[in-house]
Amino acid sequence: MKKNILELFLEKVLAVPFWIKQYIYLKLLKEMQDMECENILRNNPNDIFATFVPTLTFKGKTELMERKCGFDNNLYNFLQNCANEYNMLEIAVNSFLSMEETAKYYELCLEQSFIKTPESKEIHAMAGFIAGKFRTGEYFKQKGELTVDQLQQAILAQRDSIQSGQQKKFGEILISLGYLKEEDLKAVLALKDEAKKRFILDYTNVPTPETTFADDSQKYQDEINTLKNENIKLKRKLLQLLELVKRNAAQ
Repeated sequence: MKKNILELFLEKVLAVPFWIKQYIYLKLLKEMQDMECENILRNNPNDIFATFVPTLTFKGKTELMERKCGFDNNLYNFLQNCANEYNMLEIAVNSFLSMEETAKYYELCLEQSFIKTPESKEIHAMAGFIAGKFRTGEYFKQKGELTVDQLQQAILAQRDSIQSGQQKKFGEILISLGYLKEEDLKAVLALKDEAKKRFILDYTNVPTPETTFADDSQKYQDEINTLKNENIKLKRKLLQLLELVKRNAAQ
């Protein structure tokens, strides 16, 4: 099992002099304020997706040991990290994956009942949002901050804006209707965008991650079949050329 790279990094940061920690804190605080994500840390410290520790189910433990379903190595690495009680950020760092990719494996494991469903609505909503399972409106509905009726009203309002030629974004519609605060929307969009990035300390020791998900299996199989067909055609052409060479030599 890979070592906890994030823990090693944090140990080095915590070991620096206090005046350097002050500088780091001020820089980070300003960036969080610019991204309007500060309130997420202050108001919901127990509902931060990055610090959430997934829990394996009996089915998940069995699959980790037996690997009967034949998923890619990254999924089994994810399950092993869960067994080691690592949080989502530690899993991403140890696997050399982005948080978005890690969230997709999280959602796949949740669908397969390999891990337990979190009690926190925020954790459930953020995981689906980062993984691309939930769109903006659905994310806030899953959190309980939007009702089904409000979401439906926003959908109708967006259709009207498209018909009128304005084509407003769905988040803008939610804000204009008073269902959502602008800073809340900016914060979650910033987190989703940042989730695409990887945290890597040593670029000389990075394995190529497998990012094959269940939904993409047919696409990859089609590509393989296309390559096989092209290979067959190429072999036929080579045989034809060899036959022509033999005929010319015989003449």
